[in-house]
Amino acid sequence: MKKTNCTKETYSLIVSREQRLQEARQMNLLSDAFMSVVLEDIPACQHVLRILMERPGLVVKDVRTQYRVSRVVSHDAVLDVLAEDEKGRLCNVEIQRPKTLDHARRTRFYAAMTDSEFLTKGTDYSGLPETYIIYVSEKDIWHKGFTVYHVRKILEAVGVGQKREERQPVRREFPYDDGIHTIYVNAAVDDGSEIAKLMRYFKTADPEDMSQGELSRRVHFLKKEEGGEEIMCEISEKWWKEGEESKAHQISINLFRMGMPVEKIAEVVQINVAIVQQWLSGAAVQK
Repeated sequence: MKKTNCTKETYSLIVSREQRLQEARQMNLLSDAFMSVVLEDIPACQHVLRILMERPGLVVKDVRTQYRVSRVVSHDAVLDVLAEDEKGRLCNVEIQRPKTLDHARRTRFYAAMTDSEFLTKGTDYSGLPETYIIYVSEKDIWHKGFTVYHVRKILEAVGVGQKREERQPVRREFPYDDGIHTIYVNAAVDDGSEIAKLMRYFKTADPEDMSQGELSRRVHFLKKEEGGEEIMCEISEKWWKEGEESKAHQISINLFRMGMPVEKIAEVVQINVAIVQQWLSGAAVQK
């Protein structure tokens, strides 16, 4: 096993660094955390987008992962993967969260946040870029038996017949293009397409499977090669720390609501008092 520079103090005495690294190596691309690390590599991201958008000539110019869009008075958004192609089109790839109930409104929210982030002040609405929201899920969330679903918007014209004596209601549909393209992709339905093959790979992220070109090379690097192991070590530390902090946060709130003093709570969860006080500032209102 190659040595890395992981610091021992970030781990509990019970769980070793090697166990954490093994957990990280077992992650697949349906994990938003691992997918973000994989697709921050432009060639790997380009491979995925060419297949999902069915644009074999697409060129990715830039990519950002875990891109935060912050708002003062509204809900923030953290975009899993945000890429820009050579024509200025934006593509946001999102992995389904386990607790998401309303998938359609989640994609609506992310499209709105992306638009608000990239419309420069003083620019008219024609400056909004073409935006693709690609929502990847493990299950077929629409239960229709397809691998891919495209959302199409229409303009419905409603009126009456031209002849006065008819006066019958008339409805006609026309294409409606507002520059937002929503694509749902799932890993549950295998229709034999290239997208389905990509989703099969997403489910395993097997470093020995080199069938997915630059994507496979990136995964192999992260899971099998020396420089990639260093990155995976950092990832495993981050996951562990975030998980422990989340637990400590919830325990702190529960103890506070039971009447325990802040100083004692900080002692129990072994977190700085100032941080615990910050966590509890919202809980105090709801107590």
